[in-house]
Amino acid sequence: MTGPQPPLNEQIVQGYQYGRFERGDRLLPHRPGSPDRPTQTTPPIISYHSPNSRVEDTEPPNDRYPTNTRNASQSQYTSDLVRYFTRRELITTGLPPFNDRPEDYRAWKRSFQSAIRHLGLTYSEEMDLLVKWLGKESGEHARRLRSAHLNHPERGLMRIWARLEECYGAPEMIEDALFKRVDDFPRLSNNDLPRLRELSDLATELLSAREDGNLPGLAYLDTARGLRPFITKLPSSLQDRWLSVGSEYKERHQVTFPPFKVFVNFITQQARIKNDPSFKVNPLVGRFPSQESKQRVVSVNKTEVSPTVFNTTRRQNKDDNDPTQYCPLHKKFHSLLKCRAFREKPLKERETFIRNNGICFKCCSSTAHIAKFCRMNITCNECNSEEHNTALHPGPPPWPISIRSAAENGGEDNPPIATGVVSQCTQVCGGDLSEKSCSKICLVNVYPADQPDKTVRMYAIIDEQSNRSLVRSDFFDTFKNDGPSFPYSLKTCAGVIQTMGRRASGFQVESLDGKNSLPLPSLVECDKIPNDRSGIPTPEAALHHPHLRKIAHLIPTVEPKTPIMLLLGRDILRVHKVRQHINGPHDAPYAQKLDLGWVIVGNVCLGKFHPPTIINTLHTHISDGGRPTLFEPCPNKFEIKESFGISKRPYSTEMEDHLFQRTKDDERAATF
Repeated sequence: MTGPQPPLNEQIVQGYQYGRFERGDRLLPHRPGSPDRPTQTTPPIISYHSPNSRVEDTEPPNDRYPTNTRNASQSQYTSDLVRYFTRRELITTGLPPFNDRPEDYRAWKRSFQSAIRHLGLTYSEEMDLLVKWLGKESGEHARRLRSAHLNHPERGLMRIWARLEECYGAPEMIEDALFKRVDDFPRLSNNDLPRLRELSDLATELLSAREDGNLPGLAYLDTARGLRPFITKLPSSLQDRWLSVGSEYKERHQVTFPPFKVFVNFITQQARIKNDPSFKVNPLVGRFPSQESKQRVVSVNKTEVSPTVFNTTRRQNKDDNDPTQYCPLHKKFHSLLKCRAFREKPLKERETFIRNNGICFKCCSSTAHIAKFCRMNITCNECNSEEHNTALHPGPPPWPISIRSAAENGGEDNPPIATGVVSQCTQVCGGDLSEKSCSKICLVNVYPADQPDKTVRMYAIIDEQSNRSLVRSDFFDTFKNDGPSFPYSLKTCAGVIQTMGRRASGFQVESLDGKNSLPLPSLVECDKIPNDRSGIPTPEAALHHPHLRKIAHLIPTVEPKTPIMLLLGRDILRVHKVRQHINGPHDAPYAQKLDLGWVIVGNVCLGKFHPPTIINTLHTHISDGGRPTLFEPCPNKFEIKESFGISKRPYSTEMEDHLFQRTKDDERAATF
């Protein structure tokens, strides 16, 4: 016989307070003592230090919450119910998703476990929440493991946490991610004061991670070599100031090098001083006379004045707000869209400049409207994108960027001069094989490591003289891989230039037969990759040499529409190793088998003469014997003389009516 039941409103509160949290964000209240579910008077307490220490719903309650009795006050039930719904709301809306970055994994894990600690979730429910709040890559790991352990959710939950620790919580992964953020941080100038705070926050984050004791590799920051990446990011004025502070610390404390904490305190203090609004000085405009008014006026009797001078003064007030006529960067009358100095700036500086001058972000041609109300159709001339204008293309400009002083205008009136060095190939005898000197160029397939179905065919140059692998800008447009640009130095035969480019990682390169697939290193954007298609090996070139005929069928036919988009340097050493070698005669082209296919190296010229690409009857060539010919003589030849005392005899211009020519040495016996 059952005892008296509590009031109905009290039963409803109890049901909501201790009901289970099911899928679909629903609370299923139940009455205590329901026959299909054991009575539970308090939610279980769960420890997340180890999945094995979890408490099931059927375990006896502990004393953390008061036992639900008839003497409990209604306010206590209401307070518990409000607390429960607050945590439930935090789970459904307030928990930040994981961004798949190892350096943020520990903070996200702590937030997730704190949010669900007292909700009394089952193993399956916690796995569902993990799948919901993990990122794209980490969520795939969780989904696969959840599907593999449907009947054993406890084991599945343990495997998911173990996988996350392995992929994102390993000390090596976190250390590499933090150091990469330091390497990718741009160098600051004296005007980048807000970004000095970002560098200070990054240094503080590394210091906090090092003091936790779980990342032993960060002890490297206490050395001069470990701190050097941070020093190179500082403006020159702060580098000199740190030199003074660091030297003083070494002498005072008698240490080999100041610890990383001293540098963090230094950069934090400098960031606070440089960004203190109390000491910001605004430039004074209009208080002092301009330099132009101080110049002495020179007068002459007669001067030829261009009519554009009057037009310039007449339109000064009319067009100074039109970016298509007046450049706000140089204060000159040329279009901002054609300003080369503006195009050479980093993307973030260009966006800041346009925002500060009130120019439309879409068309970059008007100050009368914003991008939201812009109706102009735009197309980027560099990537054919309709999302941004050419002036806001995220990549580097198509011309080389050299370190030079700012010009009065951006060099818009001067056409860009190509400074690249292109080696012209020699010619080859026979049909379509003209201008052929083969090099190490392979036809390969490239695809993202996790998306083999998005394979793109391209030509790859195998260059052991390059220390990094490079790709053209079209590579990023093809794979829809966009990101920020980073400065780097490009050293060629023409000198060293400073340029900028994006980075791409996570790609695979595969040979045309599909037998070898290699992971590509980090690829740097560079449009200076040679685009000489005449150096691509062909089966026809191999067939013209007896020692190469046996591999002619292994060399793919040239694909005219396939671009040369990739250059593989020494950072992927395996593609440079020779598996087989065909040498051949002296001065003959040779063949090598690489992991990406067969290549032919050398001039595949066959004879002494080349058929001209353009026939002109008014122009002839003279051979060494004096005979005229329409063929261009081959520069690759040997000239053998019998004796230094014999002068050259010209060939007869008549038909060859004799076979031999007599000399004074015909009757002399040979001497050995």
